[in-house]
Amino acid sequence: MKNHFKVSVLGASGRMGSQIIKSVSKSAAMDLHYVVEQKGHNWIGQDCGEKLLGRENNVIVTDDLNVALSSADAVIDFSTPDTSLECLKICAQTNTAHVIGTTGFDSMQASKINGYAEKVVVVKAGNMSLGINILTSLVEKISSSLDLDFDIEILEMHHRNKIDAPSGTALMLGEAAAKGKGKSLSDLRGTVREGRFGSRDEGAIGFASLRGGGVVGEHEVSFTSDSERISIKHEAFSRDIFVNGALKAAMWSKEKKPGLYDMLDVLNLS
Repeated sequence: MKNHFKVSVLGASGRMGSQIIKSVSKSAAMDLHYVVEQKGHNWIGQDCGEKLLGRENNVIVTDDLNVALSSADAVIDFSTPDTSLECLKICAQTNTAHVIGTTGFDSMQASKINGYAEKVVVVKAGNMSLGINILTSLVEKISSSLDLDFDIEILEMHHRNKIDAPSGTALMLGEAAAKGKGKSLSDLRGTVREGRFGSRDEGAIGFASLRGGGVVGEHEVSFTSDSERISIKHEAFSRDIFVNGALKAAMWSKEKKPGLYDMLDVLNLS
């Protein structure tokens, strides 16, 4: 290997993991260090290049996070909350920067991430695309400019196999809208609407989730009053936008001080 920045990737066979591996393999700025799959997966012990690149690349698929993170400069992780936390615990010991694209963390898990981020660089984002992060900045600004007579609704749609709802991106947009009001999302998040749920609370931020087909990701935020509606939307046509963001975050983490960062920091939008 000729480069010096070594990146390991979790979820070798997954939608995101496989595309990240292909992109890292083409990169002139980083080397693929290890790729990880869950215990019992039929790729364990095999050359990931044969599986994904059509050629050997001498990078063996492992289920051992300690091996994968040892000597790695960064790990890119689109897995599950439990796996991400297991990985982050080891990253804090090996001083490996952790780029987390995983979504669906509960409040207790989020608190653990904050604790580990005191020891190691963590870049965590519900969405790593440039467009979504620009949208996030705009949502906060619009929200801060409008009174409570504008109701805030966030609509998201993803492919049929996505298992968490609302999406991590939708929640990120909700946090931005709440921040614009000087609040946290937990203060303003509306109740789940099913059956006779009552009238809408003033200032509440509502969510709606759609699932179908192979939709990569669509997010729309609307601000609606009795007399007008402001709506801004982002559509993802390819997962390349998330892959490129994850690789950018990994390189950005180099020589950063320990802390919890997001893509707004990476893109200098914070």
